[in-house]
Amino acid sequence: MTRHPQSTTPMTDPTPRFWVIFFAVYEALPRQGPGSRACTARALGLCRERPPTPAILDLGCGVGGQTLHLAELTAGSIVAMDRHAPSIARLTATLAERGLASRIQAIVGDMADPKQPPGSFDLVWSEGALYNIGIAKALRIGHDLLRPGGYLAFTDAAWWDDFYTPMEQRIDQLRRTDAQDAEALAILEQMAEEPAMHRRSSEHSASEFFVTRRP
Repeated sequence: MTRHPQSTTPMTDPTPRFWVIFFAVYEALPRQGPGSRACTARALGLCRERPPTPAILDLGCGVGGQTLHLAELTAGSIVAMDRHAPSIARLTATLAERGLASRIQAIVGDMADPKQPPGSFDLVWSEGALYNIGIAKALRIGHDLLRPGGYLAFTDAAWWDDFYTPMEQRIDQLRRTDAQDAEALAILEQMAEEPAMHRRSSEHSASEFFVTRRP
């Protein structure tokens, strides 16, 4: 789930140093976008007519937090794709450690142009990532990749335990590490505004998981 900075972080020409700090925060997290195992399981339960061993494509997988959940919750094969090579390297190492390399293929690729055979998947999955390319384009891509009757499931929500809590912990860790670096501290303050804003407005925000199906 390689994420662009959210609206709380300035999007105008981020500096090279910004991206260094950005990935120092995000690559260390168990997942790179909002979500949880419970949300994954509930959404998967809505894909009721999937085959026993579905072919799954996880777009914007990041380091594979939800990819591993999908492997636990299904008996299918998974292609996990992210454009950020270090995230794929970390996932590849995790798969080797857990004996999952025969079921999950982790590849570097662009969700906007995944270069996968049309109509080859029963389930296209994406948690906290599809907003990067826009929902209209994502729906077209999902439709083309799915077999008839296949499902596209995507989200950009579900917040604290699995995402914002470890994010805040990582930011605090880097604040201590970079305590004498004014530029790094300023970038970290920008990034810390996202979970802080959610905390301030949590009563007015909601978690959404969309499940669609190709006819």
